[in-house]
Amino acid sequence: MSVFASRRLELIITVTLVIADQITKAVVRPALTLHESIEVIPGFLDLTRVHNTGAAFGMLNAVEFPFKTVVLSLVAAIALGGVAWYAVTVPLSDRLARIGVAGVLGGAVGNLIDRATAGYVLDFVDAYWNGWHFWAFNVADAAITVGVIFMILDILGLGKRASNPV
Repeated sequence: MSVFASRRLELIITVTLVIADQITKAVVRPALTLHESIEVIPGFLDLTRVHNTGAAFGMLNAVEFPFKTVVLSLVAAIALGGVAWYAVTVPLSDRLARIGVAGVLGGAVGNLIDRATAGYVLDFVDAYWNGWHFWAFNVADAAITVGVIFMILDILGLGKRASNPV
């Protein structure tokens, strides 16, 4: 059985997430100008267009240096390669971890497409409460976050059958 056949679930999840991420960003780009907001749930959720030229959670957003987009794209591509390599080593029996890695891969690819083509990652989900704002995010960021949570749950043993029941 080929790697692609045995990893069909991960491939489907990864590709679906990349497509969903890119479709939502394609809808937001013409609908909102930079920093424009549309209130979705008053006092809790807006759609606000933000350009993240930095790394995760806006780190390095305000820092400028030569070839910043190229450097961050290269770092993201190397990290993506590492996650992809790890993905093929996850045992087929670790379904939760495989789903988690697929989420991380799909999100990483979606954001890398933005960074490489536009020079920034388009974020637009603005969740807040009483003046406190979480970092703006997108479908790719959500996929990465949920993917990491699934991987942590797998590490903690959730979803695994006990090999030696007591």
